[in-house]
Amino acid sequence: VFSLVFSEFVLVFTDGICYNAILKCNAQMIRRFTYIKGGTLTMSLQVEKLEKNMAKLTIEVSAEEFEKAMKAAYNHNKTRFNIPGFRRGKAPQAMIEKMYGAGIFYEDAANAVIDMSYPRELEACEEEIVSSPEIEVVQIEKGKPFIYTATVALKPEVTLGEYKGVEVEKTDATVTDEDVEKELKSVQDRNSRLVAVTDRPVADGDQTVIDFKGYVDGKAFAGGEGKDYPLTIGSHSFIDTFEEQMVGMNIGETKEIEVTFPTEYHAKDLAGKPAKFEVTVKEIKVKELPELNDEFASEVSDFETLAEYKEDLKKTLTERKEKTAEAENENKVIDKVTDNAQMDIPEAMIKTRLRSMFDDYARRLQSQGLDINQYMQFTGMTRENIMDQMKPQAVRQIRTGLVLEKVAEAEKIEVSEEAIDAEIAKMAEAYKMEADKLKGLLGERELEQMKKDLAVKKAVELLVAEAKLV
Repeated sequence: VFSLVFSEFVLVFTDGICYNAILKCNAQMIRRFTYIKGGTLTMSLQVEKLEKNMAKLTIEVSAEEFEKAMKAAYNHNKTRFNIPGFRRGKAPQAMIEKMYGAGIFYEDAANAVIDMSYPRELEACEEEIVSSPEIEVVQIEKGKPFIYTATVALKPEVTLGEYKGVEVEKTDATVTDEDVEKELKSVQDRNSRLVAVTDRPVADGDQTVIDFKGYVDGKAFAGGEGKDYPLTIGSHSFIDTFEEQMVGMNIGETKEIEVTFPTEYHAKDLAGKPAKFEVTVKEIKVKELPELNDEFASEVSDFETLAEYKEDLKKTLTERKEKTAEAENENKVIDKVTDNAQMDIPEAMIKTRLRSMFDDYARRLQSQGLDINQYMQFTGMTRENIMDQMKPQAVRQIRTGLVLEKVAEAEKIEVSEEAIDAEIAKMAEAYKMEADKLKGLLGERELEQMKKDLAVKKAVELLVAEAKLV
């Protein structure tokens, strides 16, 4: 038994006996069909329904196709082997397999076959799959069909509760004088400037630039060093009392700061351990706020007086708050309808959504110049911690999406080709493309998803129109 990684799937190899035993024990609810796609790949698929909206796809690829993949793996890797009596890259496949074992090319061949066959099986499968697969290879041997299973989540059935005419509390859109003052101070803060401080030590709220190097048990550790690192004192970006201990340091001063890593720190070799950081302050800066007067108003707006500017702010805030209230009212209606529905969401579906959300979060951090691993190191968070925090949101997103799709189905909401074309035209304008060219780039799956999204949008409009805001 051995394992390998294929994309985000973990492949576990077992023998043919295990495979046969699985089929004998779970022969119920199996559909089977064999087909040839494009005249190049012969496969068969069995779909076995499991409990809790899960299914196991058993996929068999012909021995001939697996042999082709083995040959391709040999051609790709043959220059890596130095076989006595042969020039590098010229040793026959059989000779390499004799010296290194029959399975020397299995991993690359398995990856290639699964990469080619699994997407095609998804198209052939009548079930709606809503998760990444957990792959298990159950037969891999020269001269025999290549067999693997993919355990996946199926789209759960939704039972709608009350969804028309639900009653929710209306969001207040009133703008107060306090709201205006808060917005004014926000504008003031955005128009502040950073002023270098040279005549005093670091204080709470200062924006500093530092160099640091961390040590655990007297040894530097990976990721524990930074140069010209911007740090706002009081932001709690660093672990433990790191920032508090910087208060009172002067420019050019180097200080040894002692902290303790959290017991649940993602790097197990650092978790719960005391650490020392050599910290040098290179710059100290402080925000300088402009005075709130007529001159300020004329500089940040088209108005000559502060009173006129505040009046315009109130108008702008009212428009913004009304839009926000409209969105909140919509969300309340959707939440109420979702809470009234029943469904059994498979855990694999949630995990797939969480991986997507985590990757999106990492990309957003990257766009801000912060690597996700560095972020986790300084905050003491782990991938699991972050995904645990995201889980309630992931479950809510899944439940909401399923319910709205079910409402669209229950109300027999149709989306016309004209509506699709109008949506494509909007996208084309945003991407500075011709609509026809953009439509040509979209496949059937993308167009079908667009149709579903537009149907859901119509479902939301129907729910809000029917709701009672009190």
